[in-house]
Amino acid sequence: MELYEELLRLKKEGRASAMATIVQCSGSSPQKEGSKMLVRDDGTVVGTLGGGCIEAEVVQAARMVMKDERPMTMPFELTEKQGGLVCGGKVLVYVEPIIPDPVLIILGAGHVGKALAKAARFSGFRVTVCDDRPEHANRENIPDAHEIAVHEFADIFERVIIPGHTYIVVATRGHNHDLDAVKASLRTDARYIGLLGSRRKKALLFKALGEAGFSQEDIDRVHIPVGLPINSVTPEEIAVSIMAQVIQKRRENAASGISSSACSRLGEEDGTAKTAPSAR
Repeated sequence: MELYEELLRLKKEGRASAMATIVQCSGSSPQKEGSKMLVRDDGTVVGTLGGGCIEAEVVQAARMVMKDERPMTMPFELTEKQGGLVCGGKVLVYVEPIIPDPVLIILGAGHVGKALAKAARFSGFRVTVCDDRPEHANRENIPDAHEIAVHEFADIFERVIIPGHTYIVVATRGHNHDLDAVKASLRTDARYIGLLGSRRKKALLFKALGEAGFSQEDIDRVHIPVGLPINSVTPEEIAVSIMAQVIQKRRENAASGISSSACSRLGEEDGTAKTAPSAR
């Protein structure tokens, strides 16, 4: 129960974790089928799979599946010394990411912001809409938002919490507000920052960001014009193009890997339980 209570606590805090379970074993092994270990997003664990290189590699894999949001199966051949003992068994471990709902923060409660909130909620995102105008940032105008914040864009993230799985779209009513909102966004660790605007606005904004002291690496985080190029015109069409790009960025599988195994294991990233032929 301790593992599941901790899992729920992490999820409520908006933190990712991964559950590793021994689903099959044969011969001598440090733990048996059904043994579980919860890996937090900082690499700390609750529970055990028996220690040794199994746990070390599972923790490494768990951090990867949290990042990629894809489960993995890991067959181990315990042919080397584990904590001073030669086990000689075979173990199959299933590592499943537990990811909180992704968060979309929309800076701007105009027509596009309103349509985007609806599209994002439909797509499974937790939606926060922020604006400095209470007559726009309210439940009646934005019924699809989970949270609504009324605050100045320049320091909005002193008020709004940014989990690690956050995406930001800036759709304010003017260039000065855009600049304040983008500056504030670049000071966060958001996975994605998009700005509604033209290529001309892009040149002006990037020049202003450079003059404000932001590096080229910072500036390159901003996607402008935001959205996939589908010739969108209406606020609803623009919202669809934005969400398509946000989902595309979310699902991109970052190039990640695991160092060569000391336990002779291979990982399958498609989540299908691939049974090791000898683990019977």
